[in-house]
Amino acid sequence: MIVEKVAVIGSGVMGRGIAHVAALGEFDVRLHDVERAALERAVRNIEQEMNKAIKRGRLGEEAAKEALGRISTTDDLREAVSDADLVIEAVLEKMDLKLEIFGKLDGWCKPEAVLATNTSTMSPTEIAAGTGRPDRCIAMHFFNPVHRMKLVELIRGLETTDETVEVARGVAERMGKETVEVNEFPGFVTSRISCLVGNEAMNMLVEGVASAPDIDKALRLGLGYPMGPLELADLVGLDTRLRNLQYLHETLGENYRPSPLLHKLVAAGHHGKKSGRGIYEYDEDGNIVR
Repeated sequence: MIVEKVAVIGSGVMGRGIAHVAALGEFDVRLHDVERAALERAVRNIEQEMNKAIKRGRLGEEAAKEALGRISTTDDLREAVSDADLVIEAVLEKMDLKLEIFGKLDGWCKPEAVLATNTSTMSPTEIAAGTGRPDRCIAMHFFNPVHRMKLVELIRGLETTDETVEVARGVAERMGKETVEVNEFPGFVTSRISCLVGNEAMNMLVEGVASAPDIDKALRLGLGYPMGPLELADLVGLDTRLRNLQYLHETLGENYRPSPLLHKLVAAGHHGKKSGRGIYEYDEDGNIVR
């Protein structure tokens, strides 16, 4: 199957990032969100990131212009997906929401279209069960920031076919990504490890083992992490991290019980970098101020 048209559902941090790399991969991209304002913000962000790449010599002006021209937006889900070869869902990590969307996609997409979820923890088998095409459903787990991170985890559902895996792999590679194939299990590979480490770092912070900057510095310099686990949690979004941990706690047990600090910060509306405050505080440019 040849994929030329990609629909991305959700224009948040992950959705706009996926649209960004899909456009650079020379796919025709339709980006969907229920709010027009969110779509406008997403396109502005993609343009800003491409301009940064131009200034750093990583992207040509003409290539950026052509990529932006491949992105269209709509707040009509049916319009977004009706002629797509591949649909990538990138909404909140809520199973009921994903099931609702996949049910609609199954009815509105053409029969041969592949449906992918960008979930970082949840079961692609369960998500696919809400459709009449579980063989053409898969999880494609991208990483934040999408335009910089090289990996995409490909997670088979129970009935995902080899053809569907190869379609997803080919799309990811055309986006400039490398892939790993993962057997379905809660948290897959990366989220299972990352959530555990990040949660333990928060518990260490509560216990007074070290300050947040020193915990992050210790793992960067001592264990070779490119980013400290507390910085990463802020980048992912503490609300997202909490939902991930709640799911892993339900499915994998006590090791994944969310830290009380995480509950407290999310309840206070401190969701990390995107809200300006989480473990750290950030200025308008996203730099840590304390």
